Amino acid sequence: MSQGHPEPPDTDATGESLGPVPILAVVGRPNVGKSTLVNRIIGRREAVVEDVPGVTRDRVSYDANWNGRAFTVVDTGGWNPDARGLAEQIAAQAEIAIGLADAVLFVVDATVGITDTDAAVVKILRASKKNVVLAANKVDDQRTEAEAYGLWNLGLGEPYCVSALHGRGSGDMLDAILAALPEPPPERIGEVGGPRRIAIVGKPNVGKSSLLNQLAQEQRVVVDNVAGTTVDPVDELIELGGQTWRFIDTAGIRKRVKEASGHEYYASLRTSTAIDRAEVAVLVIDGGESISEQDLRIIQTIRDAGRALVIAFNKWDLVDEERRYYLEREIERELVQVQWAPRINVTARTGWHVDRLVPALEKALAGWETRISTGQLNAFLGRLVAEHPHPVRSGKQPKILFGTQAATAPPTFVLFTSGKLDQGYERYIERRLREEFGFVGTPIVLQQRPREKRKR
Repeated sequence: MSQGHPEPPDTDATGESLGPVPILAVVGRPNVGKSTLVNRIIGRREAVVEDVPGVTRDRVSYDANWNGRAFTVVDTGGWNPDARGLAEQIAAQAEIAIGLADAVLFVVDATVGITDTDAAVVKILRASKKNVVLAANKVDDQRTEAEAYGLWNLGLGEPYCVSALHGRGSGDMLDAILAALPEPPPERIGEVGGPRRIAIVGKPNVGKSSLLNQLAQEQRVVVDNVAGTTVDPVDELIELGGQTWRFIDTAGIRKRVKEASGHEYYASLRTSTAIDRAEVAVLVIDGGESISEQDLRIIQTIRDAGRALVIAFNKWDLVDEERRYYLEREIERELVQVQWAPRINVTARTGWHVDRLVPALEKALAGWETRISTGQLNAFLGRLVAEHPHPVRSGKQPKILFGTQAATAPPTFVLFTSGKLDQGYERYIERRLREEFGFVGTPIVLQQRPREKRKR
């Protein structure tokens, strides 16, 4: 599987997505081994293991699978480990993560025991009423194991003794995590007509709240608040264009997190978790400002998560002829990777053209769920190869033997080939797939299965 494209979340036998997978937040002080433990859970070295003060990490959620069940791990590492007010910062950060998650893995260093900071987090965990799995890390021998049993006093249940470094005890801990996470509800399978899930994302001050308020006004708004902490995700059900839509984690939009330290980290944590929970993301960009590095990072997060995408250029009333000219050039240059995303120009403050959002969302979701039959796909691949064969590389010319669409949401194709195809040729296949079948508003995942060379 190409990197950056996680396996589709929960899928049934046909590869159809069954909705969002449960989320596990990993919380604890710096240097208790959270990231090493996250790597152990996801089975690959992906989390940042060095705790560099002040590093704002872009990617904080990872796909994990244990005993055939998929879940998302949110690693909450990146606050600034500054001695002043550390307990408050960690408490605030843990509060956000706990609010977003279905269950929590609380990691403590068994060799150190419980510190004041840990005690502050325990208070929040108790108040949250969420299921908590307690991991006593760095238990490398019998003596430390005996000390770890003192952690029963926290009142969080059995401490699971693990060594993130050596993998000791991680199986029992993972079993406990699965028990703490909710089973995907059976009624979601084949659910028809459940509200589609939308995340409104974008950097601060681009008008996300104005857009949400504009959509919600004069509509019957049901606030679906998950009970617990003050910063829980709040989803709003809003009726637009004759149907109900679920807007994900609107608390994160309405109330920007303004902690003195690391608020960018919290914002990026919320954004990536909202994207993971959504089916389609609406990226709001200020039309009057240049497309920024942060905008491109959010686009990358949406593509990595395999979600449908609509781009809304807001504050259009402030965009004059000259800015329009430069914006066109920026779109050609900066958004070349997502030319397939529907774009709309709106002024959220006044409501101008906000009604264009629903048709764009419908188009993007239809593209995201497009399935083409194996017969159609192979007839198309045959024509494509005849018109434009793969270039010869060092005397060899890889051929496409057969193709199949393995999943929708996002459309995922597996190509069986006689050798590895160039990236340029992969891009050509993707471009032609879009020309032929649409796939508006969705990333396309292409996986190659080159034929193994037979050993004589």
